[in-house]
Parts: sequence; structure tokens; C-alpha cells
Amino acid sequence: MLMKRVIASLVMAAIGIPAIVFGGIYYILLIGFFLVMASWEYVKIFRVAKFEPSMIVTVGGVFLILVFRSYLPELSSALLTLLVLLAMTVHMFAYERGRDKAATDFALTICGFVYLGWVGAYLLDLRSIPGGLWWLLLTLGSVWVADSAAFFIGSRFGRHKLSPRLSPKKSWEGYWAGVILGTLSMAGLAILFHNLPNDFQVTWWQGGLLGLVMSVFTTLGDLGESMLKRQAGVKDSSNIIPGHGGFLDRIDSWLWAAAIGYFLISWVFI
Repeated sequence: MLMKRVIASLVMAAIGIPAIVFGGIYYILLIGFFLVMASWEYVKIFRVAKFEPSMIVTVGGVFLILVFRSYLPELSSALLTLLVLLAMTVHMFAYERGRDKAATDFALTICGFVYLGWVGAYLLDLRSIPGGLWWLLLTLGSVWVADSAAFFIGSRFGRHKLSPRLSPKKSWEGYWAGVILGTLSMAGLAILFHNLPNDFQVTWWQGGLLGLVMSVFTTLGDLGESMLKRQAGVKDSSNIIPGHGGFLDRIDSWLWAAAIGYFLISWVFI
């Protein structure tokens, strides 16, 4: 299992790192693929739980939101409104045909394209701001460090459960180790970026503050996805990525990191 996980990580890094560095259409395609696949898994999870969110509206809505947020941002709010109305129409017809849980299905459809499409699109917005490459590396880097530290230190020293029902393997010891190391590592990375020959200006305290906020809050994205899977009674969102589960399992913390990071950077640092 560990070998599969390592190999899958190397393959994803080989594809993802160049797309992140070059940006543009390469990065949009990368994030679009992850989010569209995650939305497909989202629908499948709830179908296991006997709900019927619309696959077409959810997955198609995520795709369209990403396209509009990238190329037609001035029309993206109109698109979102139309998707909500379309979702209600689809599920009204389903109710008329005998689907008694259509109202709940309607809510799940909206949640899918809003959470994975609208919130997920901040992964694109974050890359597009001035210095976006460096801000993205700091934002997602802090999530990776915090998650890794929480896993390894929590596995060794964890005694107090962070969330017994949602994720019984997570511990407070691992969580706080992730917060501390995520903060310190991003402060150090900010110093490194500041001394590289580029126009990106960031101070150690900005990197540290970003790392602190990411480390404290993005665990909620992981726990939130666990809530979805627990209700459906599934362990992973899928088994597509060997050793990692599914696409939704990979981006659960990214969604929170991108949205929170985008506003923190835009309002405080730029």
C-alpha cells in the first residue's frame, strides 16, 4: 500500500508541478479535471446513501462554473443563478415521476456544484492574482506540511482524539504539531522566496500568518468530506488513485485553503 501511494504521488507530482509552474490553460485543465472527477465521486457517494443528486447538473455545473470563472467572470453569478433554477426544475420533474426525496436531492445537487465548482474555482483565482504561483505554493505547501506532520506525529504520539465520530484516527497532538510546523515552514519558505531573483515580495511574517491560518482551518475540509463519507458508509470517495482513494479525498483541504487563502492574500497582503 505504501509503495502504491508513493508511486501515485510521484505521478501526480510529475503532472501537477509543471501545470502549476506554467499556469494558464495547463493549470486550468489540471484543476478542472480534479474538480470534475471529484464532483462525479460526490454524486456517487450520495447514491450509495440512497439519494439522487443530478449527475448531469452537478458535474456539468462544476465544469461550466470553472469555465465562466476563468474566461467570463462577469457572467459567473448569472450562471450560478441559472444552475440553481435548473436544478430545481430537474428535481421537480423527478418528484412528479415518483421520487419522494426529490427536495433533498435538489439540495444535494446545489451543494455539489456550489462547493466543488464555485468554492473550488478559488484554486484558479488564487493562481491568477499577482505573484499567484508563489502564493499558491505557500498556501498549498502549508496544507501539505500540516497534513504530513499531523499524520506522522499523530500516529506516534496521538492520545487525544480530535473528532472521534468523523475521523477517529486524528488526534489533537497531531493537529497542533501540524499547526506549529505548518506555520514555521511557511515562514521559512517565505524568506527563501523573498531572496530568490524574482519580483515577488513577501515577508516572513506574511508566510507565517498564511501558514498559521491554513494549518488551523483546512483540517475542517478534511473532516467535512469525512462527514459526507460517514453518512454514506464509504471509506474513500473512490479507489481511482492507488493508495490515495479518490479525487475528492485529495482536494478536500485544498478547497478550504484556496478560498480562505485567496481572500486573506487579497485583503491583507496585496
